[in-house]
Amino acid sequence: MNWEKLKPQHYFKEPVEYIYSSTIFDIKEYDKLYENQNNLDHKVWQDFDSKYNSGFQFHEDLTEINKNKEVMCLWFYKDRNDRSGGEVIELSGKKITYFPNAFLITESKDIRIITEKRNFIRRPCLQIDMYHKTYTQILEKIK
Repeated sequence: MNWEKLKPQHYFKEPVEYIYSSTIFDIKEYDKLYENQNNLDHKVWQDFDSKYNSGFQFHEDLTEINKNKEVMCLWFYKDRNDRSGGEVIELSGKKITYFPNAFLITESKDIRIITEKRNFIRRPCLQIDMYHKTYTQILEKIK
């Protein structure tokens, strides 16, 4: 992944340690993946998988994320039709905005997804497999 694009301003200590950025992934490449999110067998997804060689799971809604991962690495695929403010994620009580092409990375499992009153809105995301060692290496570079 393009972790080298992370900067110190993407690192936060409060209320828990986390990284939040929308500058990691090129928007053109993101758009290709976004357009094919309903077909993970598409060549763009196969190329992504080959290039970055990290496991991932695509979730139709944020409520499906697996909190049993060592590190929570979420890449948001906010639906273009979703005109909501996007404050549907709470990390230890702090609201994190659900923006398209944004990454949230943390070891904290204290993540709460706020239920939308309008249940027709999808809140897709990609959960990338990240290990503690990788997370620690990223933190060492940006702190």
